[in-house]
Amino acid sequence: MESSQAFRCEVEQSPEDLHGNKVTTVKCHGRLTSVNSSTIKEVVKPLLTQGGRTAIDLGDVSFLDSSGLGALVGLKVSAINQGLCRLEFVNMTPRVLDLLRITHLAQLLTS
Repeated sequence: MESSQAFRCEVEQSPEDLHGNKVTTVKCHGRLTSVNSSTIKEVVKPLLTQGGRTAIDLGDVSFLDSSGLGALVGLKVSAINQGLCRLEFVNMTPRVLDLLRITHLAQLLTS
């Protein structure tokens, strides 16, 4: 598999926001598919229990299949159920936004 096809995440801690919340950004790169959707879950789930704001940056995600989409929805639902963390998806590409609109998930993942 070419390196441009691989999926990886980078976790960055930022200073607290204006409300005193800890801010963590998870920058995602590559193709989020059934082959690697567990990767994003393994990276993000522990962050949800720490509280604060977690932003998943999808600006460099070139492809998202149903398993990748399912992983994102599962993470959002986990964050809502735990109530400790605000999970946001940022820098979504037009391709990802179109997929969210087609699947009627845009409001869940962009709110």
